[in-house]
Amino acid sequence: MAQTINGKQVSQRVKDEVREQALKLHEQGITPGLAVVIVGDNPASRVYVNSKKKACSEVGIYSEEYALPQETTQEELLKLVEELNQKEDISGILVQLPLPAQIDEKTIINAINPNKDVDAFHPVNVGKIMIGDYDFLPCTPAGIMDLIAETGVEIEGKNCVVVGRSNIVGKPMAMLMLHKNATVTITHSKTRNLKEICQQADILIVAIGKANFITGEMVKEGAVVIDVGMNRLEDGKLCGDVEFASASQKAGFITPVPGGVGPMTIATLMRNTIKAAELNATKSK
Repeated sequence: MAQTINGKQVSQRVKDEVREQALKLHEQGITPGLAVVIVGDNPASRVYVNSKKKACSEVGIYSEEYALPQETTQEELLKLVEELNQKEDISGILVQLPLPAQIDEKTIINAINPNKDVDAFHPVNVGKIMIGDYDFLPCTPAGIMDLIAETGVEIEGKNCVVVGRSNIVGKPMAMLMLHKNATVTITHSKTRNLKEICQQADILIVAIGKANFITGEMVKEGAVVIDVGMNRLEDGKLCGDVEFASASQKAGFITPVPGGVGPMTIATLMRNTIKAAELNATKSK
């Protein structure tokens, strides 16, 4: 039976560290600040934005919210991003995705100052992650690295399988595991023999967005299983991309949904905002 990796506990430790760092910055006259921009009224986005604002207040980070109507144009959003790039009291800028159809996400991400890009989606930051010389890491993959560290399992030399190839989780996750000397396989919707590939994984990271997609028979005995999925079933219950009941019979360690990866994503965002505040303070000297 697997040990459950408690994301709430690990994220609380990260937030405690961030609070101490924020306090030190305040003593130096530096106020870390996060601007969160939300366009439209996507219910899931609203939940995420509220969670981020709450976390900011917990750790001593100043936050501003910009809630724009659904019909906002790309030009209007670009103008706001440029204003936030110039604001000295804003260390980090987060534009909540997805954006309405009339706005090109890539154009908006590219407009954010890389030193304020706390999501680490800007091409400059993506390139830095690729070569292993980065300022920021994407929040979910970085949080997952903390969760794996919590297990005490050594990454070096292990077989790691990432299910999903998104720019937000799958691809950067693979790079971070590679930097830790894992042997990495990225799988996706066109992968053949997925079951057999997953069965070889010492560390299995699942971010495919399909409820209960990975079952216990696809999990190697004693593996570390990280479930990034967040799906709502017809009965209203939340579940991950991994079928927890069967997978936990085989895995050595497993993250629950909710209470696993989710809290770490927000804690890492707080850590990135502190890093941005330090970075921008150095640049302005």
